[in-house]
Amino acid sequence: MATYESTFIIRQDVAATEVGKISDDLAKVIEDNGGKLLKKENWGLRDLAYCIKKNKKGHYIMFVVDAPNRAIDELHRKMKLSEDVIRNLTVRIKNFEGKDSIVLTSLNKDTRHG
Repeated sequence: MATYESTFIIRQDVAATEVGKISDDLAKVIEDNGGKLLKKENWGLRDLAYCIKKNKKGHYIMFVVDAPNRAIDELHRKMKLSEDVIRNLTVRIKNFEGKDSIVLTSLNKDTRHG
């Protein structure tokens, strides 16, 4: 198995509770196919760099998973079929240190000083 970082964007008009349900369903896809979810981060509703399918914002979610190729393939298939997921990117990473991502660290710093 390899370690992957998968980031995906959910449409802006999806409620926060539904965003949690969608991300839980996608995490279950990983686990059902022999993978393990190492970390899940919700970066919240953020501005997009450009409009995607008439969306100016999106809910960003990031997973770090240890999974076989079949689990990643199934995750991509589910994301492609979902009308709620408007973009996704999965990259293989060499090692996972368990720390919060730079984005989450920045969000936490902004909320403490804002």
